[in-house]
Amino acid sequence: MEMTVPPPWLLLIHQIPPKPDYLRVKVWRRLQRLGAVPIKNSVYVLPRGEQAVEDLQWVAREIAADGGDATICEARFVEGLTDAQVTSLFHQARNADYEQVAAEARRLLDDDSAAKLPGADLARLRRRLAEIVRIDHLGAPGRSVAEKRLAALEQSVKRLSRRATPPASERASAAATRSGTKARSAYKNRTWVTRKDIHVDRMASAWLIRRFIDPRARFKFVPASGYRPAPQEVRFDMFEAEFTHQGELCTFEVLAGRFRPNDTALRRIGEIIHDIDLKDSRFLREEAAGVERLVAGIVASQVKDDDRLRRAAALFDDLYESFRQRR
Repeated sequence: MEMTVPPPWLLLIHQIPPKPDYLRVKVWRRLQRLGAVPIKNSVYVLPRGEQAVEDLQWVAREIAADGGDATICEARFVEGLTDAQVTSLFHQARNADYEQVAAEARRLLDDDSAAKLPGADLARLRRRLAEIVRIDHLGAPGRSVAEKRLAALEQSVKRLSRRATPPASERASAAATRSGTKARSAYKNRTWVTRKDIHVDRMASAWLIRRFIDPRARFKFVPASGYRPAPQEVRFDMFEAEFTHQGELCTFEVLAGRFRPNDTALRRIGEIIHDIDLKDSRFLREEAAGVERLVAGIVASQVKDDDRLRRAAALFDDLYESFRQRR
């Protein structure tokens, strides 16, 4: 019996209204952050994977919400482009990014004042390299050169001391605690609704809700669009939800900031969820890769969302205790 091999690619095919002008740029930037590459006008490709499907679904919803149209499909190239040529497109895109990092690191190394390089410049290059690695889906060869240049640059500024972050005042801390307590009282014994097929942000957010906001919370997992909430239901991490992404914050960060603003352990977990979910390497948490791998294992082994939530709750319980002990 011949085995069916899944198509290796995902395509996003979209149409965007001509106005407003910023919409096309917004979508382009979003796809760039995912590491997608164009193969035709308004057609972008990513290697097939569960995370890639979810990422493109978010983009498609954003396009539809702004009056556009988007379709996601699995694809295998039969005529015209070959798999090798598509792989080369990914390598070219990431190699160009790596070359920019390597060139700037080299310029700073050649500068006589490199030893006095401000820490912000070095941190910026670290973040940029991490961003590229995160979207380097097919292992572009230019990575090794960029990493070596950055390592050399780091050696040249290794004596720079880190700036201490000034602590928040006790008055501000107490006020934030009172605000979080008042907010929690309005969200007791609720049904919390989110998109089905939960992944990292929804898993972590559901754990935070049940542990810190609503211990008797009930969860409902629904289709991504078309759902109308019933009374006493609260939506999170979905379109038009009461709690969802805000600006550069993922849903977990929004919930933690609203209900537990002074919890350092939660803030650290939020940085991990942010790095995994938004893929912008803002915090460069060393734990992110391991947590991402564990979440992928939960998704692969558990079909039902309730089971995923149960397994994820144990993971985040342990992670939270780890950060509390570290503090």
